[in-house]
Amino acid sequence: MTRSGFAFALLFFCVAGIARAASTVEVHQFDDPALEARYYGLIDELRCPKCQNTNLAGSDAPIAHDLRNTVYRLLVEKGMSDADIRQYLVDRYGDFVLYDPPFRPMTVVLWALPALALIVGFMLLRGISRRPELDALDADEQRRLAALDEEVR
Repeated sequence: MTRSGFAFALLFFCVAGIARAASTVEVHQFDDPALEARYYGLIDELRCPKCQNTNLAGSDAPIAHDLRNTVYRLLVEKGMSDADIRQYLVDRYGDFVLYDPPFRPMTVVLWALPALALIVGFMLLRGISRRPELDALDADEQRRLAALDEEVR
């Protein structure tokens, strides 16, 4: 590759990277600062359905982009409350979109698993530390052991 070809390729990838980075920036206009604070609070506390542990504000996934726009639309155009917006997203994506899942029969395992792990770990450590010691041999067993030892030699 020539020097000019390399420079062109480098320039192309830099411009493509800048264009991609610029495409993830969203500009939403808010007339009310309280509404803007609610928007940013919601996208900070809601999880991206595609990403494992990334909120909507920090995700570059297309679904996160769509959900940020949905939250904006529900907030500004529909005037929904924060609880209604959370419920709207839970109805469509399940409890996964919430970082703090509610306590329900379906989520009992999520809430109980840490406590069960601690209890089992404590029981295992307690069982290991309380192993029964071997009893000393009585006189008859000592005689038999000595006899076996003599046979082997």
